[in-house]
Amino acid sequence: MQPMATKRRSQSCPRLTRAILAIVLCFMSASPQLALGETAEPAVADHAAGSDAFYCQNRKLGYWFYCEKPKAAPKAEPQAPPPNAVSQLDAITAELRELKARAILEPTNENVTAYVRFQRAQLDRASLFSDVWQRAIWQDPDLDYTLQRPVSTLGKRQWQDARTSERNNVMQNLGRRYGLFYFFAQSCGACEVMSPIVQSVAGTWSITVRAISTDGGPSRHFPNYTVETTQRSKMGLEPKITPAVVLWDAELRRAIPIGYGVMSADELLDRIYLLTTKEAGRDY
Repeated sequence: MQPMATKRRSQSCPRLTRAILAIVLCFMSASPQLALGETAEPAVADHAAGSDAFYCQNRKLGYWFYCEKPKAAPKAEPQAPPPNAVSQLDAITAELRELKARAILEPTNENVTAYVRFQRAQLDRASLFSDVWQRAIWQDPDLDYTLQRPVSTLGKRQWQDARTSERNNVMQNLGRRYGLFYFFAQSCGACEVMSPIVQSVAGTWSITVRAISTDGGPSRHFPNYTVETTQRSKMGLEPKITPAVVLWDAELRRAIPIGYGVMSADELLDRIYLLTTKEAGRDY
């Protein structure tokens, strides 16, 4: 039995030896490739560097052949926002007040001169603004208020004539819908002035007038007067103020106060015209 075991061991040993040799040979064959792989990248890099040196330095091809690397743009530093117009104007005003106060408290030649110079500069600035303002209005009719209400003598005359003609056309038919309440007092001196004006306007434009005496006294201009009872309070008028003129809208059954105190005939007509034909904000 022992010779057989010895024989088997002798046969297995060569097999094991061959297997170990095969493994060693595999590692030995792989190591040159690994070494080559480790040195390949530096070789490529050296070749690229040599190519760049040849084309860029010797040939001097420049930026368009990617020889000169583009430089990164410098980062712009954030700038503080410019001061707004209000703060600038406040600063100018504050400086002007400071210079004025210094010139008053310490009236030296230098302080007074500094104040006058700064003030003159601001006057020039204001004059420039006024001039540009006027030019802008001249060139833009939407901004020119004098087209609605002229200020020149000739323009005002033309506007007033057109306004009077329009007002008279309205007043011709006003008596069909409206009437007048006229509150007066016998002891009122202003009523003696206002009564003939109301009488004249009413007679000219055929407007019915109902004269009401607040103290029970008569009026020589309105002999058919009535004594006040509760008319004034029902119309929402200020008590005990005379003379008072109120327009009555017979169609809508409402009172329209015209005014208190003495008014000229033209002013009375203008108020009646505006309150019956123009909405608020349409005539200014």
